[in-house]
Amino acid sequence: MFETVGEILDRIDSFVWGIPLIVMILATGIFLTLRLRGLNVRHLGKALKFMVKNEEGGEGEVSSFGALCTALSATIGTGNIVGVATAIAAGGPGALFWMIVAAFFGMATKYAEGFLAIKYRTIDKDNHVLGGPFYYIENGMGHKWKWLAKVFAFFGCCVGLFGIGTFSQVNGISSAVNNFFDPESAWCLTVFGREISWTVVIAGIIISVCTALVIIGGLKRIAGVSQVVVPFMAVFYVLAAIILLGCNIEKIPGAVAEIVQSAFGLRAAAGGALGAMLMAMQKGIARGIFSNEAGLGSAPIAAAAAKTNDTVRQGLVSMTGTFIDTIIVCTMTGLSIVIAGSWMPEKGLEGVQITMDAFASGLPFPAVVSSFILTVCLIFFAFTTILGWDYYGERCLEYLSNRNKTAVKVYRWLYILAVFIGPYMTVSAVWTIADIFNGLMALPNIIALIALSGVVARETVAYFKKR
Repeated sequence: MFETVGEILDRIDSFVWGIPLIVMILATGIFLTLRLRGLNVRHLGKALKFMVKNEEGGEGEVSSFGALCTALSATIGTGNIVGVATAIAAGGPGALFWMIVAAFFGMATKYAEGFLAIKYRTIDKDNHVLGGPFYYIENGMGHKWKWLAKVFAFFGCCVGLFGIGTFSQVNGISSAVNNFFDPESAWCLTVFGREISWTVVIAGIIISVCTALVIIGGLKRIAGVSQVVVPFMAVFYVLAAIILLGCNIEKIPGAVAEIVQSAFGLRAAAGGALGAMLMAMQKGIARGIFSNEAGLGSAPIAAAAAKTNDTVRQGLVSMTGTFIDTIIVCTMTGLSIVIAGSWMPEKGLEGVQITMDAFASGLPFPAVVSSFILTVCLIFFAFTTILGWDYYGERCLEYLSNRNKTAVKVYRWLYILAVFIGPYMTVSAVWTIADIFNGLMALPNIIALIALSGVVARETVAYFKKR
């Protein structure tokens, strides 16, 4: 008999994110990288060029850049700031190594997702785009696999309501606001039997209201907000991280060595190397998937709405999301944390506190200024992720309910309610629930990517031969 709900969640998490799923996700990325002839390296420059240059005359609802920003709005969030911290705290610095490895091969996975999203999408008479894994499962693998598409769509709705979309994002925002404005929790009230700071309550209410004001406007309003906020905040955060790393440049080689040694369990006590390595792999890959969503199947839902008829082009644009999200942003965050030693158990920090401590000790500014910079970045990153995942969840529900408008409206209000209650959940429970639903959502998508890899490889090779 388990003692706590937390233990039950941990057991489920360990089962879902066991060795089979980790191997499947990594193996799919490696398989697609080889089958696409190293496309994630050879054509990265072209992908970055396509990212900022929209195609003219394509069918869809938003520009390719708008679709990318919608996808990035759902990926660049607490995963980059809090997720990296929790991965390193649980799996050691080596978790960052496995996060980067998974992202490198995940770029090929994300390419295949973007490619298939355009190839198998449908556009109805109202010019409403319907696309994503549920459509490339049904239209690509065949109607007899529609049950698998429905499984994906169901878990997609759950990830939005209980995973990446709501609890973890608003919990990260409220924790950051609380740490900045009321770190001693001097101003508290009792909510759900727990002592909660007023800053958490106020932040939760404000985010809930702002979420409602945007998501009621649908995809175009979400994409419009994302195109403004995401590029600005990503550049702002990266500049802050560059300043931090520049001021501690002499510590970077030692941090890199520590990350690599930890990744292979070389710092563990005798006999514990394999266990330490597996823990680093599990946390690194799980948090990497949480952050960049390669293999999860969420990004192709946004990619399907892009104004393009070029499958390869959109695949390349989608691929840049993983490169920006994990190989650039998460790496900078992880290096900052390892350099500062903020992840060490003796410090007693968790979640956003770890990254805040790293920025406060690493940036050449007063601690209050460094904390403010990180708090602002986290608020905007997480808010855009909340918006992006509402769109994903709605599209999944549209598929499940045959575009029942009432069901979608109910989902929106449930989503806003989940955002409202998210601040009152514990950090560990929030991230464990998110990991569980991520893994369950990824499984049917990975099956589809492997089944349709021949289509992707054949048409991609033919495309580049023509060019």
